[in-house]
Amino acid sequence: ALPEGEKIMLLAPVVQNRKGSHTKMLDELSHQGFLRARVDGEIVYLDDMTELDGKTHHTIEIVVDRLKVRKDITSRLSESLETALNLSAGLVRVVPMDEESNQDDLVFSAKFSCVECGYSLEELEPRLFSFNNPVGACPSCDGLGVKDVFDEAKVVASPDLSLADGAIYGWGRSNAYFYQILMLVGQYYGFSIDTPYELLSDEHKHIVLYGSGEDEIDFSRIKGRKGWANKAKPFDGVIPRMMRRYEESEIRSVREELSRYVVTRDCSSCEGERLNESARNVFIGDYNLSKISKLSIANIHKFFKDLKLEGARGEIADKVLKEITQRLEFLINVGLEYLSLERRSSTLSGGEAQRIRLASQIGAGLMGVLYVLDEPSIGLHQRDNEKLLNTLIYLRDIGNTVIVVEHDEDAIKQADYVIDIGPGAGIHGGEIIACGTPQEVSDNPKSLTGDYLSGRQSIEIPNERKTAQNWLKIRGASGNNLDQVDLSIPVGVLTCITGVSGSGKSTLINDTLYSLAARELNRAQTTPAPHISVEGLEYFDKVVNIDQSPIGRTPRSNPATYTGVFSLVRDLFSQTLEARSRGYKAGRFSFNVKGGRCEACKGDGLIKVEMHFLADIYVPCDVCNSHRYNRETLEIFYKGKTIAQVLEMTVEDAVVFFEPMPKIKQKLQTLMDVGLSYITLGQNATTLSGGEAQRIKLAKELSKVDTGQTLYILDEPTTGLHFHDIKQLLAVINRLRERENTIVVIEHNLDVIKTADWIVDLGPEGGDKGGKIIATGTPEKVAETKGSYTGKYLKSILQK
Repeated sequence: ALPEGEKIMLLAPVVQNRKGSHTKMLDELSHQGFLRARVDGEIVYLDDMTELDGKTHHTIEIVVDRLKVRKDITSRLSESLETALNLSAGLVRVVPMDEESNQDDLVFSAKFSCVECGYSLEELEPRLFSFNNPVGACPSCDGLGVKDVFDEAKVVASPDLSLADGAIYGWGRSNAYFYQILMLVGQYYGFSIDTPYELLSDEHKHIVLYGSGEDEIDFSRIKGRKGWANKAKPFDGVIPRMMRRYEESEIRSVREELSRYVVTRDCSSCEGERLNESARNVFIGDYNLSKISKLSIANIHKFFKDLKLEGARGEIADKVLKEITQRLEFLINVGLEYLSLERRSSTLSGGEAQRIRLASQIGAGLMGVLYVLDEPSIGLHQRDNEKLLNTLIYLRDIGNTVIVVEHDEDAIKQADYVIDIGPGAGIHGGEIIACGTPQEVSDNPKSLTGDYLSGRQSIEIPNERKTAQNWLKIRGASGNNLDQVDLSIPVGVLTCITGVSGSGKSTLINDTLYSLAARELNRAQTTPAPHISVEGLEYFDKVVNIDQSPIGRTPRSNPATYTGVFSLVRDLFSQTLEARSRGYKAGRFSFNVKGGRCEACKGDGLIKVEMHFLADIYVPCDVCNSHRYNRETLEIFYKGKTIAQVLEMTVEDAVVFFEPMPKIKQKLQTLMDVGLSYITLGQNATTLSGGEAQRIKLAKELSKVDTGQTLYILDEPTTGLHFHDIKQLLAVINRLRERENTIVVIEHNLDVIKTADWIVDLGPEGGDKGGKIIATGTPEKVAETKGSYTGKYLKSILQK
């Protein structure tokens, strides 16, 4: 603050370092009654000014007022400031007039801008910090944080070849037009297109891929396209040309072909932060919103809890900070402290998304509400599951009704009332078998759930653990939160990857191990997470990731087609006497091609109704009555059944029906073995649960000729499974293991973990406090490891 009694001038900067004489403006200001101005640092009277040199840069500041700092000048000061700000578009300079004053000039702005360089911000309001709003979104990526770009490694598929020989597909000698273009570019810059691409200089590679910039090249000698290059012009580059065609083409096949070369990368403008430059330059301490969003929820909670703001700032922020920390605590209480706020919703598991919604309900603090949750424990470690159960109990205790569809033993035992539905699955279910307290259900001999709760049935611990002679090793894995992890997987045994939620299991196995193995063994175009080295892949001939993704996304996909049973069934129908007399081949019995299918629904059995802003719906086809086939095809019978009736059979009925056909029966038997006796052969893939889809994939693998050198990866295969289903699943996994295959399972279920030959436990916590291997060894060894949450819970179950 300026000392009382000090004389000051208020200046309005109307011209800042601009050329010109500015005579007209100065005359207007003089007519408005202004007497003085500071021109290039000197105070002058406007009436006495000589004309300024128009070729020289000038700074002109109008003297709006001269006054002495006193308590009674508030009214005059505010008027003068308003006048100065209006004159100079929001800037005012306060200049001390006393010669002995050591106070520097003070510059104030009425706008969100720097008074020195002129950099300006939007007005700070909530929408500026939303990447879903045009005001705050990065203009380059529209707030997505990522952009589709052409990957150089995919574009230059064969860097050991020359450009002429086809280093870039479609630009070699086989395409005379593009070949001539590259030849002329090479001549212009002095390199040969007959030199292997990998031996070209980085500058020449960049010109080939991204163009010649402003350099114009004479393409007039090119033959093949009239009028394209009848004058010199810049070369646009291979990748910009592909990108332009990818964005502008309306031909689906062209876009699909070009999409093979496209990868999704962080936006180069915002570096993946999704916000525009203004929003990214607003900080609380050392953190902008993007940096805060990258922290785990636990660390964000600590940041705001420790944030101290003094005075008026503290008063303004107090309620907001309390609201923020309270909402973060709700997320922590449902076991989501390892997530970051920037995490994309598409990457959340079903359980995580459900628990986020649950946290928002806790925050609402409502009473008298009926909450329905479908397996909220999915993906939760036993430690985190306790937090979730405490949250559900809290909701009940404040006066709500909570209904949970659940298979978790702890959740069932904590319930006040249990309803057990069965006795089997599919057509064998649909009845209430037992209901009452957990103890009453346990005591009911008709309840399969009760059998496992009471111990009448159980998943047994194996008598011995299988040992390995060879190992698959990854060194220095550092993707996401992994801390230079060295992973060793025994070959030919069942390994469980365990750890609390967010400890790095998926990054280590799915993003690193699977991506590495798929690239090397399956020739897949996967990009593994950062690591130093890998050894031991020579022990495998392929890798199979058996996840819970759908086996298909349309009614055309079903268990019969996915497992290969349907091809054999179609061959069988084509061999019947009636089919042969009519000249029907196996293709006649396919609902994917013209001939035998119903053309009204194109063999789907359903008609898709587009709802535009809502999800599409499917209604039964009224021409074929959902049978998929036309009348002529349905006149062919095998053992009294049409092809449509066969598709409507359950797996267990089909096993009996095709008893004399060993190839068909063998594939169907694998579906029986994984506990899918109740599904129909033609059941739409869209109606299958994630667990059912995963078991169909397992059945397909079981039906293949086994080499004993396959690496199988399963991510939480027990999701959605009952105790009895898990027992069947383990029997199938053990069949794969007995054939000397290697099975790696990411799992939280203790019944699976206790049957493993080897365990790798990550932790100690989730997020940035995880990413380390805490324990390795047999279940018995891990159970004795201090600091392992998995070991703690495993110890109690091994002692039962």
